[in-house]
Order: sequence, then structure tokens, then C-alpha cells
Amino acid sequence: MDTLEALADPVRRRMVQLLSHGASTAGELARAVGDEFAISQPAASRHLRVLREAELVTSQVDGTRRIYRLQRAPFDELDGWLREVRAFWDQRLDALETEVARGVRSKRRTDATPSSQPLTDHEGDR
Repeated sequence: MDTLEALADPVRRRMVQLLSHGASTAGELARAVGDEFAISQPAASRHLRVLREAELVTSQVDGTRRIYRLQRAPFDELDGWLREVRAFWDQRLDALETEVARGVRSKRRTDATPSSQPLTDHEGDR
């Protein structure tokens, strides 16, 4: 499973968001997402396994606890990909903005130009 597939699920995105503040135990993560998304501890564990398999997080056993941390590399790769996509769209949006501005200026000029035949009061009622 790749990074985007793993992050497609809102529960996993929330877990990543929680881990962005620092390491957390499986229990803490399960309680947080369990309360927020009304899922069981085993369901939360399955989500953590998906994140591990996608190499977005690492886990370390500490006695009876499993501590999770984010892996930086996959997020750096995702950020690079997003920058490329954003650059593509930024160029397109800049061009659209230019065309919209041209249209607005053209409309202002057209609206500011008096018509050659002013309407009389009766002609405006039609």
C-alpha cells in the first residue's frame, strides 16, 4: 500500500496528525480515535498496522506498550510530489487569473463607453 492509499482513511489521517505532535502509545492512539470515530481498540490496531506496512510509522516495544512514531521519508516524498502538482496548477491558475483580469478590464471599458444612441424614457421601458 502506498502513502496516499494509507492516508485515504480519515482514522489513519487522524492518527498521523496525533503522531505529528510526538510519539504515542498504541493505547493512547486507540483511545483518541476510538472516542472520535467510535471504533474499537482492535479496529484502531488494524489501522496502525496499515500505517506500519505503508512505512509511515515505526513501532517500538517498550515492556507491554508499543510506541509509535512517524517516519519522515514517506512524508518528504509526498511533499515533493505535492510541490510538483502544485506548481502545475499554480501556472494554470495564474493564467486563469490573467484572463479573468483581462475580461474584467474589457467589460469596464465597454460599460464606460457611452452608447451612440441614448435611450429615451419610452425606449427604456421596453
